[in-house]
Parts: sequence; C-alpha cells; structure tokens
Amino acid sequence: MRHWKLWLGLIISLVFLAIALYGLDLAHFWEALREANYWWLIPGIVVYFITVWIRTWRWQSMLNHIASVPLRTLFPIVVIGYMGNNVYPVRAGEVLRSYVLRRNCGIAMSASLATVVLERLFDGLVMLLFVAITLPFTPLPPMFRSLVIGFSGIFLIALIGFIWLAARPQRMSRFYTMLVDRFAPDRLRPHIHGLFDRFIIGLQSLRSPREMIVILLTSTLIWLGETLKYWFVMHAFSFEVSFLVLMLMTAVVNLFTTIPSTPGYVGTFDAPGIAILTQFGVVHAVAAGYTLVLHVALWLPVTLLGAWYMLRQSLTWRDMDRAAELRASDTVESDIAEPANSQKVLP
Repeated sequence: MRHWKLWLGLIISLVFLAIALYGLDLAHFWEALREANYWWLIPGIVVYFITVWIRTWRWQSMLNHIASVPLRTLFPIVVIGYMGNNVYPVRAGEVLRSYVLRRNCGIAMSASLATVVLERLFDGLVMLLFVAITLPFTPLPPMFRSLVIGFSGIFLIALIGFIWLAARPQRMSRFYTMLVDRFAPDRLRPHIHGLFDRFIIGLQSLRSPREMIVILLTSTLIWLGETLKYWFVMHAFSFEVSFLVLMLMTAVVNLFTTIPSTPGYVGTFDAPGIAILTQFGVVHAVAAGYTLVLHVALWLPVTLLGAWYMLRQSLTWRDMDRAAELRASDTVESDIAEPANSQKVLP
C-alpha cells in the first residue's frame, strides 16, 4: 500500500516540476539566484518561527478539552511534526506529532489526531478566505480556478460534517455502535468504540462558537505571518508585487500541497507559485529563483530544528516508521494500549 502511494507522489511531483520548469531560461535563473540578497531571509525565518509558536498555542487551546499541556512541551512536538511532513511522504509528520504527544504525555492518538484534522480544515478555510479577498484585485489564473472551487466544496462539506458530529455525539454514537456491533469482531469492539469516543473528544472545540472564532482568527494570523515571510523573501530579488498577490500565492500553493507528492511538496509548491507570479508580470526565471529560495527557506530551518528536537527526545527513524504504520492501521492498535482515561492535567 505504501509503495504505490510513494510512486503516485513521485509521478505527481515530476509532472508539476515539468510544468514549473517548462521554457525556463537557465542562464537568467542562475543570474537571479547569484544576485539575490539573502540577508532578507533572516527576518523571514524569524517571522516563520513566530507563526510556528502561534500554531503551537492554537493546538494547545484545542487540546485543552483533553489535557492541559504546557506550550514549552508542545512546541518541540509541533516542530518535529513539521520536520516529519518535510522528510516523510503522505504527511506522516501529522501522525508523528500525535505519536510523540502520546509517547510524552499519554494522550490518545485518536483524540489528538482529531485536533490535527481540525487544524488542517481551518487552515484550508483561511486559504479559501485569502482567495476570496484577493480575487477582486488579483484574478486567479484560469488553470487553478476549477481546483480552488473543488477545494472550497471539500473544506465546507468537511466543516459542516465535523460540526454536526461534535454537536450530536450521542446520535452518532448510536449509529456507530450499531455498525460496529454488527460488523466488527467481538474482541475488537471495545477498542473501536474507545477510538470513536476519543476522536469525538478531539472535536469538542467545534461545540463552542467562541472557540471556533478564536481558531479561525488564530489561523488567519498564522497565514498572514507566513505571507509576511513571502514578502521578506521577495525583497531579496529584483521584482515587486503587492501583498495581495503574495496572499493569493500563499493560498494557492498551500492548497496545492494537499495533493499527494514527494516529501517536502516538491513540484506541487513550485509550479503554482511560479504560475501566480508570472501571471502578474514577474519574469519566469526570476519567479522560479524566488520560489526555489522561498521553498528552501520554508523547508530547511524547521527541518533542522525538528531533527535537533528529535535527537534530544531520543527519537529514531524507527519511530517515524512506527508513526506511519499507525496511520496505515487507522491508529486502532495504538489506542489499545492507552489508559482508560487520558483526560488528565499534565505538569
């Protein structure tokens, strides 16, 4: 199963890379890289890590229904998760994050994974909000319009479904119990029921309109901060576009990175980024140089810090494999070993 996903991701990345590099003037591309002022990367990287800290605070607030975990405990776990996304396929870093949280704090993976799913959902909604805000001033290239419309439908349907699930857990639990009792083996039924119950706990933020607004506002702040990094890196190159164009670029490239690809979103980040910039008059070679440097500046610092935290916590590549295996098995096996009550206050 994992092998075909790897091959699919590789093929998709190669297709997007071919689109990104088609007709590229290599001489002009290398000239743009040589003449770039890389000092502008420093404030961009600082801003990026501020957004990672805000992401950590957002995750802490979503986990409060399950357990109270200090920010200083969560920050390394979040960074390790982003490192995992950058070096492992099919976003296994999201599962690695929940795996490390379970290992360090005893919180069931099914519950914490529900909060991770909500994070991705609200991130997607903010990306669509950015598109909606910028479209009147920065028209979306036609080749991306249909895909963005499709993403809009998916995210909105998912949000409505999760809100309904969180608001009516008893009704859903009766339906789910009927299915499990009819089709699941007797020995697995208690564990599957526990998996569902802990997943519902992870969705509790959706029961409070106030918390939903806080999550949405925090997510917006996070992505405005990431767009600010795009703005800083832009100043390293010989072009200038408006902040609205960079907001549109932020939204489109991050929507495209949800498409299966190689680790680090090779191609799926670069092709739409270059296309957006060339749509607004940036020379192809300069747009390609900027997008490459931006991609590396987003990928490398958090990956190095994540690897350092991984060493400090005595995590190995075997833990990465274990997290990926737990994702493939829907984390049922991981939760079998969980204590009956993981809703505890941590030091």
